[in-house]
Amino acid sequence: YRDLHTFELQAPTRLIEWARGSRVCVAGYGQSGGNEILQLIPPPTLQAKETQGLCPERDFKVECGGFSKRPVYSLKYVPDTSLLVTSGPPDSSLQVWQVSAEDSDVIKPVGTIVTENGTGQPWAKIATISARAPWVLHGSSLDSVQITEVELRKNVYTAASRDSEELSGLAFLDCNTLLLCCASGRLCLADVRQPQGPVEAVSVPPAPCSERWCLGSGLSSQPVARLSSRGLLTLTDLRKSSESLASAKARVPSPGAGAEFLCVSWAPAREGCLAVSGFDGTVHVYDTQSWDSCGREAEPIFVHKGHAFGGAGGSGDPPLVTVHTWHPQKPRTVLSAASDGSLHVWDWVEPCGKC
Repeated sequence: YRDLHTFELQAPTRLIEWARGSRVCVAGYGQSGGNEILQLIPPPTLQAKETQGLCPERDFKVECGGFSKRPVYSLKYVPDTSLLVTSGPPDSSLQVWQVSAEDSDVIKPVGTIVTENGTGQPWAKIATISARAPWVLHGSSLDSVQITEVELRKNVYTAASRDSEELSGLAFLDCNTLLLCCASGRLCLADVRQPQGPVEAVSVPPAPCSERWCLGSGLSSQPVARLSSRGLLTLTDLRKSSESLASAKARVPSPGAGAEFLCVSWAPAREGCLAVSGFDGTVHVYDTQSWDSCGREAEPIFVHKGHAFGGAGGSGDPPLVTVHTWHPQKPRTVLSAASDGSLHVWDWVEPCGKC
């Protein structure tokens, strides 16, 4: 490692979100009430533009926080605002939170976005953008996708689909185009400029139907990445979607029946690098620039094992990495959280000639 910081949370978290001023937002996912939502100030060395050497202050600091009565399975900061949007069981509604001003340390709930026929539906996947106004894209299935103006709680778009297939992820490709990923791995596109317009399936190579798939984050300048519950990775260029751009098998153990913590993300400041987690207590980093379409096992260029050696989780099982995310500017800096409540931020030493 070039640098490693650790922080112990009071409860396991399954999400990390960058907010204003390089703050970090985390939240708990316990089934009982009182799940914390925290905004953390990163260590000074993480905020510095260049490596500063030894620094006496190496811890995260809690800047403000609040409590959610329901588990938080997804959290997104709304750009250019002081708002957060969260979702989680038992339905597909969204909760809107206000991050208080400097004179307060409270994150308080300010409203709920209720979806039509949302009762009994799985928790909603969410994405945010503020190109036109503060928007949140949300849905738990293809026939429930919509966009809501966050501050006014006003519906501005509803996708017309009769397909009730479960969603595993969604994203804004730009202010007009939406990308939807089904749990089966199928990709779909929708256009905001066509109110009540159709959701069109993207022609992609079929995925094994027995697997669950998740959608990779960081889509702006990279191919679409998808990760399966067996560790298969596929990269797709939406301009030539009928054939796989590249594929590989991640060097990870096969998971159990659940695949709820699968996570794959592109490095925003380094071409061709992605990270994979959710199978055990590790995070794997891969250089995809040499991948082809043969699906061979890929060799990671770095494996973060810190969580695996941190002790057993609350259930007595080894800790499981629940989420990771890249630093938006630092090319080799990654944050990761695990089921034992540990939060790590790490920067590895780059091997010569590698990613």
